[in-house]
Amino acid sequence: MKKIFTILTVVLLTAGTASAQLRTSTQADFVARVVKYYPNPASDVVNFELQPGIDKSYSLQLFNFMGRKVFETNPNSQRLIIPLDGFFRGVYIYQLRDKSGRILDSGKFQVVK
Repeated sequence: MKKIFTILTVVLLTAGTASAQLRTSTQADFVARVVKYYPNPASDVVNFELQPGIDKSYSLQLFNFMGRKVFETNPNSQRLIIPLDGFFRGVYIYQLRDKSGRILDSGKFQVVK
């Protein structure tokens, strides 16, 4: 089943009045995420689910808000559970990188304790 998103676009006419047009887009118009993560905010653990077919040479890196790498792993399965025992409260950035260092996906999550 395809989901339909409606985007409202406002077009200004030369007479100074505003007119609205509706444009529908399918989900394929939007960039698909490689990594799903939950819960957000997290307190005990954070789960990362990778799309099927992710190469084992990829690395998942976590950075604190100051930019310091605090965790890194090579995913050996589709689902990773990362305990947050040594993590402080705050915002963290994740990056999924290929073996050449190119970022395939990134995002942020919050740790609350």
